[in-house]
Amino acid sequence: MDWNRVEGNWKQISGKVKEKWGKLTDDDLTAIDGNREQLEGKIQERYGVARDQVRKDIDDWYGAQRW
Repeated sequence: MDWNRVEGNWKQISGKVKEKWGKLTDDDLTAIDGNREQLEGKIQERYGVARDQVRKDIDDWYGAQRW
């Protein structure tokens, strides 16, 4: 997975992230700033999901995107 694409276009992609994980706040998205580890941590914190599951969910979401 080439996460650099997400980091480089975070302002545009953060809207899609918010559609998928609506419990993330705008402040969360600003703080994450495209960093995958921070995204994983915030999703885990907001949804109470295990880290391994969060990683899989992000991978699935990323793979489904039409870049």
